[in-house]
Amino acid sequence: MTAPKTQKDKASKRKKVVLTVVVVVVLLGILVTAAYFIKQLIDSKYFFCKRSVKFIPIDKACDGNHDCAGGEDEITCVSSFTANTTFPVRLLTDKHILQVYSRGPGWLSVCSDDWNQKHTQTACKQLGYTNEPHSTSVRVDTLIPILKTGPFTAVWPGTSNTPIHQATIERSVCRSGSVVSLTCSDCGEAGSDGRIVGGTAASIKDWPWQVSLQQGGNHVCGGSLMSPQWVVTAAHCFAGSKKELSRWRVVSGWTKMCTLGGSYVDRIVLHGDYDSAKNDYDIALMRLSSPITVGDSRRPVCLPPKSLGLPATATMAVSGWGYMQENGKVSPSLQEAFIPLIPRAKCSSHTVYGTAITQRMICAGFLGGKVDACQGDSGGPLVYYTSSHWHLVGVVSWGIGCAREKKPGVYTNMEEMLNWIHTAVEKNP
Repeated sequence: MTAPKTQKDKASKRKKVVLTVVVVVVLLGILVTAAYFIKQLIDSKYFFCKRSVKFIPIDKACDGNHDCAGGEDEITCVSSFTANTTFPVRLLTDKHILQVYSRGPGWLSVCSDDWNQKHTQTACKQLGYTNEPHSTSVRVDTLIPILKTGPFTAVWPGTSNTPIHQATIERSVCRSGSVVSLTCSDCGEAGSDGRIVGGTAASIKDWPWQVSLQQGGNHVCGGSLMSPQWVVTAAHCFAGSKKELSRWRVVSGWTKMCTLGGSYVDRIVLHGDYDSAKNDYDIALMRLSSPITVGDSRRPVCLPPKSLGLPATATMAVSGWGYMQENGKVSPSLQEAFIPLIPRAKCSSHTVYGTAITQRMICAGFLGGKVDACQGDSGGPLVYYTSSHWHLVGVVSWGIGCAREKKPGVYTNMEEMLNWIHTAVEKNP
């Protein structure tokens, strides 16, 4: 007859079971982590052809040659787009006056006559990111001189679901004496009132549109959310072997540099006129596979209206995780800096950048150096605060060195890119 098991024996067995479970969990964790980093390493060097079951060097993907069966390596690649038409709806000046385009008279301001909330929703939907849109009326006699005399247009009654530019008829004057001003979303709202060489630490809640564009777990460029599904950045971020879509992740909502997770990308569109030699038309759009959830640490920035009218003394903010000094390394935490606009005449003078500055560029920073965007900030936002919102007025593009004297940062001029952006998004729903 066997003796009953003692409490000591039972406790010993429980310890062995717990220890075994812990060891198994730790081993599984190590294996999963190792597998993740091995996959990251392989993905950074090779493209896997699923149909022919083989690896090819990543440089051969999106190079114009079919190295995989069926040209699989040339399917999910960066594309380019040139806008040959005028997007028919826009907002004008810091009052966000709604205008529509007609081939004959050109741009016409929309009268408040017979305007309703349905029209507001339709117009804002055409312009992109929409959240609780609303409109107000602005007296014609308070507009800038060039707008006071028209031309004007007004909506037909019963056309609230028709695209706004197709639902209007030209008017010599507005019966109501006022025009429509639109606010389409909660874009450009941040936690503060108010890459970077000479900058200070920031919180993502202060700049919730800021994102990190990454390949293989490495930060490559910055970008800005302009809607829950679209990111605006610089075209030069996709040079060389960075043209294959599956390699990219867009990480949002973090102050500290985070290389895990992130949103997948299903479309990257470069400006068709981008000139890598001259850094001209340096802009690109990335479409996320799924929209992000808007919140305190993830929120789109506002696109500027046409003719926003930056004051000559405008102070703007630039942010990013770029190098803290020239030839340095990526910052582990988001940085911010406040820098002034540099007049075009000064930036294009022979002592600064001369004829390298085109209409698609603006300059910002200090001619004495000390504060500037740097490597790793490329594609990130330059924003200006007006009308209670932050507006994306520039995209970090180029410069000679970082924070060098008389070599300030050069940014893609967003006002010149609005037609291309709206048209590109419309063509890639």
